[in-house]
Amino acid sequence: MNFHQLKAGAATVDITPQESHFLYGYPFVERMSTGAHDALLSSAVYLTDGNTQVMFISNDVIYLDKSSVARIRRSISEKTGILQSNILIGATHTHSAPVTVDLIISANDPVVPKVDKNLLKFVEKGAIEAGNRAFEKAKPAEIGFVTADATGVGTNRHDPLKEKDMDVPVMSVRNKNNEFIACMLVCSMHPTILHEDSTLYSSDFPHYVRETLQNKILGKDCPVIYFTGTAGNQSPRHVTQANTFAEAKRIGEIVAESVITQLSGDILYRSDTPIVSVRKSIELPKRRFPPVEWAEQHRNEKKQRFESLKTSSKVAQEIRTAEVDWFGSEELLYLSTLAQTDSLEKVYESCLPAEIQIIRISDRAFIAWPGEVFVEYGLELKKQFPKISLITYANGELQGYIVTEEAHEKGFYEAGNSLFDYTAGEIMTAETVRLLKELDK
Repeated sequence: MNFHQLKAGAATVDITPQESHFLYGYPFVERMSTGAHDALLSSAVYLTDGNTQVMFISNDVIYLDKSSVARIRRSISEKTGILQSNILIGATHTHSAPVTVDLIISANDPVVPKVDKNLLKFVEKGAIEAGNRAFEKAKPAEIGFVTADATGVGTNRHDPLKEKDMDVPVMSVRNKNNEFIACMLVCSMHPTILHEDSTLYSSDFPHYVRETLQNKILGKDCPVIYFTGTAGNQSPRHVTQANTFAEAKRIGEIVAESVITQLSGDILYRSDTPIVSVRKSIELPKRRFPPVEWAEQHRNEKKQRFESLKTSSKVAQEIRTAEVDWFGSEELLYLSTLAQTDSLEKVYESCLPAEIQIIRISDRAFIAWPGEVFVEYGLELKKQFPKISLITYANGELQGYIVTEEAHEKGFYEAGNSLFDYTAGEIMTAETVRLLKELDK
């Protein structure tokens, strides 16, 4: 067998529902889909160096839980022989797609329905089909890496001057005729240009990233595997001019044009590319919730501030921030109430242990974490290992955010609905560092 001689294949499957479903992502707002603006996709790329096989699959849904991931992995593994531990499954986290996970915080939201099991089977079937097709299309290939710049697509949503990560790692895969087979990228930004008034299925601005890349450089049939990075506290809120498809196009083209510039430059493509994959499951510290009385007072204060700003402020971003802070306080009150009993234990059982997955291709490592992860953790990893990319919303979900101590202390929205202590991020970072060091030995 010819080790380190790369083979690759990629495929895309349409997972857009044909029927109307509730669009999930904005609390306390009833949004039923009225059609599709762009297709929701499951996009996959398969790679093998002749020794190790790996697969990346990204899906245009808000989340997938561990059960869905397990079913998708098992089915693909049975068909292809790829180890289940070598299959990475992510969600782009679009807020214009149906409910695919029953989150505990949404149980307190009267407008959010339970997961439609038939819909979930349809989504899982699409991901499985994308993976199997990618495997079947494998052919000799070469691979190159560049880093694009997403400056202008968003900021830290709590303070535009605070931590953000505008790097967009890109993996470009070509065949021996220099034709693109696949393009995979990671962008650390919430795909939330579209808001509550949009009722069309859409992947939001990632759609325009893919479309622009395909039209201008890759070719219309080349799959673009788009992953969302450490976007837990990253949002377009402070840069958007409107919440429209035209604005999603503008934002998406910023990313795409930077990728095009990088792909048009001098890139070293290689076919002698060793691949390594490791996976580790870890427990995370559960959160200690405040007393119900405190949480109720906190909710009242946040709601009062939001109602006040609606009439006194002319700054849309300030009003929106106050609104989501109120959402978070409602969710915290609900969780504090549940925490008085053992009602959260089944939720913890469904998402623990958390999985850390690392797929290293040549000297580039793609790390997968579950949950909505604050950008500070990705930046800390990059300080120690510059050639890593942290993919989040991957291989299951954690029912919410992985926040920092600052977010916890200041009572940010994300900390309000987090099920885990803020030290969870520190634990995941330390374990990831340990695994990366082991790979370097």
